[in-house]
Amino acid sequence: MSQCSVYILGSGAAKPSPTRYPSSQILEMRDRRFLIDCGEGCQIRIRQMKLHTARLNHVFISHLHGDHCFGLIGLISTLGMDGRTNDLYIHAHPHFKVLMQPWLDFYCPDWPFKVVFEDVKPNAVQVAYEDKAVKVTAFPLRHRIPTSGYLFEEKPGDRHLLRDVCDAYQVPVALFNNIRNGDDFVTSDGIVIPNERLTAPPTPCKRYAYCTDTKYTETFLPIISGADMLYHDSTYDDAHEEHAKKYFHSTARQAATIAKLAGVKKLLLGHFSNRVASDGCSLKEAKEVFPMSFVAEDQQKYEI
Repeated sequence: MSQCSVYILGSGAAKPSPTRYPSSQILEMRDRRFLIDCGEGCQIRIRQMKLHTARLNHVFISHLHGDHCFGLIGLISTLGMDGRTNDLYIHAHPHFKVLMQPWLDFYCPDWPFKVVFEDVKPNAVQVAYEDKAVKVTAFPLRHRIPTSGYLFEEKPGDRHLLRDVCDAYQVPVALFNNIRNGDDFVTSDGIVIPNERLTAPPTPCKRYAYCTDTKYTETFLPIISGADMLYHDSTYDDAHEEHAKKYFHSTARQAATIAKLAGVKKLLLGHFSNRVASDGCSLKEAKEVFPMSFVAEDQQKYEI
């Protein structure tokens, strides 16, 4: 089973700081790389972290505020100059294509790949992407404009072959794939060897939830329940709770409350406002509610 991890390209809010770029991250899951939001400086962080883009074929945009999408046209332009040929799929609000197409027509008219827009309905729960190994579900958040969160889920893999047991029962190599897929084995004497004796359960599937920007809401708890990691809007600390209400964001304590109610394994705090003097204060407040809370830092990799 391949590793599952998230690379933080930007963990800041609308105004970038010297240490935090606007929202952007790359999720690596089942040998695929997904770009989640694309704030300014995204492609710079990709270069700084020495991340390759050959397997980066899908971009998921949460909403159309600039700090979540202003970096995309620059990234697409660079991909074209790098000689990319694989099509790039953009999953976003239906209006995003209307906004982006004139820029693409002007700056990238002869690029050797297509930019394909896949609509995400911001007020509905829907499967935004699915292949044989991964499923991505979009769901509504509560922000000033239509905004979607995303749940990335691995699909169950094959069972693990117990080679020494199979050899003991003289299972032909030609049947190994069938055994991995759940078949029993029948010996030459007609004895049925149950699959559970020949294999071990598949590696547990990983689930990663991305919820930014959003006011405190429990509406999506059933969707993210039990996720291995939750990245949640933590724009403000307790001292700025009124700002969170006004601008439809969350505090770190509110993010921790969601993590606790959802029963996730780890919480990654992000989307920090420059109003917050120290994210250490936010972390302290979150840990009082949910001990497995961590602060997202730019240019860091987090295992899921």
